[in-house]
Amino acid sequence: MNLGSKIGIAAAILALPCLSASAAEMATLRNGFTIRHERHEVRGDVTRLFLAVAPDNYVEVPTTEILGYEEIVTPVAPAQEPPAPAPTLDSVVSAASTHNNIDPDLILSVIRAESGFNPNAVSPKGAQGLMQLMPQAAAQLGVQDAFDPATNVEGGTRYLGQLLARYHNDLRMALAAYNAGPVRVEQYQGVPPYRETRDYVARIIRDFSRKKSAQRAQKTDSLHTHSLNQNSKTTTPSRTDLPNLAEPVRYMSPVETGS
Repeated sequence: MNLGSKIGIAAAILALPCLSASAAEMATLRNGFTIRHERHEVRGDVTRLFLAVAPDNYVEVPTTEILGYEEIVTPVAPAQEPPAPAPTLDSVVSAASTHNNIDPDLILSVIRAESGFNPNAVSPKGAQGLMQLMPQAAAQLGVQDAFDPATNVEGGTRYLGQLLARYHNDLRMALAAYNAGPVRVEQYQGVPPYRETRDYVARIIRDFSRKKSAQRAQKTDSLHTHSLNQNSKTTTPSRTDLPNLAEPVRYMSPVETGS
C-alpha cells in the first residue's frame, strides 16, 4: 500500500466521530480498521467510500485492502404514544364523587364558591387550588400538589365528606366548617355570625338546591324544564332566595337518593 493510501485511510478513520448516525455500511480493512460510510462505489483498483450523502464527501481505498462490508441496521425508535389528554373538570369531579360518595353537583357548587373554577387560585390567607385547601389541611389529606385539579378535588371532597359525617349530614354546618373551621362552628353551636361564612353557606346551598330542583323537574316534565332553564338565566336571586340557616339542611348522598 502506498503512502497516499495510508494517509487517506487514516484521515477517514479520524473523521469517524463526526459521521452521521445514519450511515448504512461498515467496511473492514486488512489492517484491522473499519470505516463507517453511507455507500461504496468500486472504481477499478480503488473503492470510494462515501462518508455522507453528499457525493463529494468520500475517501478512496485500494479495493484489495477491503476485506468486506457489514450492513449497519440502525434501530428505529419506537413510536411514542401521544400524551394522555388532561382530565376534564367533570371527570375529576366524577372520580372524587365516586370515591367519597358525595354528590358531584355539591362538589361543583363548592368549587364555584371557593375558586370560581380557577385551579391556580390563591386566597389572601393562602388557600390554594379549586377547593381552596390550606397547606396544612392539604398535607393532612395527602395532597402533595394543591394546584393539581385531580388531587385537589379529591382531597377537598374527602374533607367535605368528613365534615358531613361529623355534623350528621347537616349541610349548612359542614359548609360553615369548611369555610370557617370546625372550631368556630362548635364555638357558636351553628353557622358562625360572620357575613362571609353565612353568605358562603347560603350561596352553595342555593346553587346546589337549584341544580337538584332542575333535575327533578326534568325527570317529570321536559317542557317545564325548558321554561325553568330560561327563567333561571334571567332571574337575579333576591334575599328571599336565601335558605334559613337557623334550621338544619339535610344532605342526602347519591347512595341515599339512588342517583
